Amino acid sequence: MGNLQSIIDYVTKLNLPWEKIHNKTVLISGSTGMIGSLLVHVLLNRKENIHIVALGRNVEKAQNRFKEYWDRKDFQFICHDINEPLNHLNCPKVDFIVHAASNTHPIAYATDPIGTITANVIGTYHLLNYYKEKDAKRFLFLSSVEIYGDNRGDIDYFDEPYCGYINCNTMRAGYPESKRVGEALCQAYRKAYNMEVVIARLARTYGPTMLQEDTKAVSQFIKNGIHKQDIVLKSQGNQFYSYIYVGDAVSGLLTILLKGIDGEAYNIADAHSDITLKELAVLIASYSGTKVVFQQPDHLESAGYSQAVKAVMNGEKLQKLGWNAHWDIKKGIKETLDYFQTTEKNFEGK
Repeated sequence: MGNLQSIIDYVTKLNLPWEKIHNKTVLISGSTGMIGSLLVHVLLNRKENIHIVALGRNVEKAQNRFKEYWDRKDFQFICHDINEPLNHLNCPKVDFIVHAASNTHPIAYATDPIGTITANVIGTYHLLNYYKEKDAKRFLFLSSVEIYGDNRGDIDYFDEPYCGYINCNTMRAGYPESKRVGEALCQAYRKAYNMEVVIARLARTYGPTMLQEDTKAVSQFIKNGIHKQDIVLKSQGNQFYSYIYVGDAVSGLLTILLKGIDGEAYNIADAHSDITLKELAVLIASYSGTKVVFQQPDHLESAGYSQAVKAVMNGEKLQKLGWNAHWDIKKGIKETLDYFQTTEKNFEGK
């Protein structure tokens, strides 16, 4: 596992109220994704006798991700599309649900715009119904910085009450708008059925569990870097964004799940990982011994790209729960590059 194990070890040793999930069952959608897979690893490396029900659409990918757990009694993988109801799942009980399944990168938004929306809306609807059916204890919805829309210059950092501008009459709007609807569905079910719901709004996430198909700019830069290729910047690079290392993302999720106030949303972001796209490209190029080159995006890429120029998040609300980031952008990028260069996994998700 290389430094992936060091991430797991760090998160499992955090001072959290782990006893809340002792002898409990946690269902995780999107379990083979970048964030969901690390969450599975962390929970199965704790000693609380946690049972994991991992949902995903690809058995082969799941077997690669979780081969060391595949025959364990505390792990169950179920091949399921969350756009379909979950009432046939063979789960005697479910105590916590983490909804981490979503398209999360530009090419997916452009080539599967309907699936992008349905996972965040219909998938959330089915999982919330399953929560109600199983009388579970808490539901964690993974939302995104994208719900804040464009910063029109009226705020420096997005805090949780802020609601920016999104042009809904575009194909690209399917992702942020459906995340907004997913959040609204969570609040509706919480009110109607007295359910406990918490929401995590993640900064742009990266790290060793990234997959080959990920087309986010940071992922493309890292892929170029590990192959010792020039870092291709498809804009002037003035976009100023918040990023978060996947280890800090998962520690934030667990903090929200175990300590968050019912009904509240929390940003997972850290000021030490706020950086312009050009600075990020230069950072990766410097670690890789390559250079930054500029190139025009093609039509498909442009269709999926965010138009936000400034999207930085205020993480103080989550910090008040005791969470702090462990990896700044320099440390996180270096560890990610080191991982792929030493393991030769190259985003295959193995």
